[in-house]
Amino acid sequence: MEWTKGWRDRAWNELDLEWDVIVIGGGITGAGILRQCVHAGLRAVLFEADDFASGTSSRSSKLVHGGMRYLKNGQFKVTLESVQEREYLLKQGRGLVNRFGFLYACLPGDQMPGWMFGLGLSIYDLMARQWTHRAYDALDMRELCPPLTAPGLRGGYRYFDALTDDARLVLRLVREAVAGGARALNYARVDSLMRTQAGQVGGVVVTDTCGDSDRQAEVRGRVVINATGAWADRLRGEIGQRPRLRPLRGSHLVLPFERLPLTRSISFLHQQDGRPVFALPWEGAVLFGTTDVDHDRELQADPSISTAEVEYLLAALQRVFPAQELTYADVISTYSGIRPVVNTGKANPSQESREHVIWEENGLLTVSGGKLTTFRVMARDALKAARRRLGHIPFERERPVLDPLPEGSEAWFGDSPLHAAQRLRLLARYGPGCVDLFTGPEVEYIPGTPYLWAELRRAACCEGVVHLDDLLLRRVRLGLLIPNGGLDQMEKIRGLVQSELGWEDARWEAELQSYAQLLQRAYRL
Repeated sequence: MEWTKGWRDRAWNELDLEWDVIVIGGGITGAGILRQCVHAGLRAVLFEADDFASGTSSRSSKLVHGGMRYLKNGQFKVTLESVQEREYLLKQGRGLVNRFGFLYACLPGDQMPGWMFGLGLSIYDLMARQWTHRAYDALDMRELCPPLTAPGLRGGYRYFDALTDDARLVLRLVREAVAGGARALNYARVDSLMRTQAGQVGGVVVTDTCGDSDRQAEVRGRVVINATGAWADRLRGEIGQRPRLRPLRGSHLVLPFERLPLTRSISFLHQQDGRPVFALPWEGAVLFGTTDVDHDRELQADPSISTAEVEYLLAALQRVFPAQELTYADVISTYSGIRPVVNTGKANPSQESREHVIWEENGLLTVSGGKLTTFRVMARDALKAARRRLGHIPFERERPVLDPLPEGSEAWFGDSPLHAAQRLRLLARYGPGCVDLFTGPEVEYIPGTPYLWAELRRAACCEGVVHLDDLLLRRVRLGLLIPNGGLDQMEKIRGLVQSELGWEDARWEAELQSYAQLLQRAYRL
């Protein structure tokens, strides 16, 4: 499936069909539910008020992981579930979900002794039915990671988790769901819930916020699922339910690889509060995070890092990598996401449970909490809860959540100069239909990134881009990874994508100004 010219009009014209499931929210949870609906043979439609993955699901730590720190809080079920799903996604998401090495550094003053972390890793490996962790002394740790020059380093451990591009994972799920018969619309805002005579939720009123049309539709469904993450209480409030979520903000710094050259992720405990933080090489740059603070501001679409969070993260970097002499001036960009966590009143936000919850209230099925890694479990549990209205829903346990790549598809690139890993990366993100687009003269890397200039044209043509930030912050992550968010390369970008997007010059200039303002407001110090 491709979102080619006219796709929005075609989708809007089909909204008067009878739907089994209406999914509200186009993040990882909603995308996973839509995919499972297709597997179950259900007629399903998804509405996202902004862009697909524009909320928390493009602002995560990029980890598909078991959550070692949840063991410390006694959340064994979350960890076991997450470890099992990590192993499943490593097999299913080849090229998009990739195993990656981590080092854990034991430092003076750590609130948790090193042997306890080693015990946790043993449990972690047993859950995954493999033994991959290993202890190292301080000398070995410094050899494995030369920038790790923290004084008093006591040694550490090696272990493995997995990385992904969170926004691309969401887009792949949505794309494959639509190819299987579902419908999905971004910039389609659910303004209100429709009620039956019995007072049960039986549909939604949705408005097109893309352009000047302001078209609106009443869409009816047998089940309405609220998968809006941290924003779930807004819809629940419409049916008179009290808030139950505790929005927590997690923020990251993005640094140039040249200033912190890591080949593995480095995790350690922050000296201030004992919370685990990590530096992670990702897509040609290095991410450092994350914080875990109450988000007391309004739940805006584009949250931003606070000064206190910046100082917290920089203090940790300067302690563990002192020889790098990292400062504010080294930060390429920042990003913040809001976690949807169930509020149990814990004084320490990090001790709140990361288990997902499902509430059925007046016919509205709300799915919230959980983690990126466990989206498939959340989707299956949501549809199990929907059985009361839908009847028996078949689940094929062996059916993959992601369409497998055809055997030997990497060879379809012929004599392209792209190496095998890059071919697999493109196939995993864009599907086998992308091959012809990545064998021409635009097969050239964007400086400082693993991306090709051709990826921008592909995304503009076929991936439902409505605004410039959709393209540069989620389809191709230039806004996060290169200085000035791609503004310095904008003439070349414009030449590649403006005609594909069908924008007149006035529209381009307006989009460019809006994008520059967004970068300054939400992605810069």
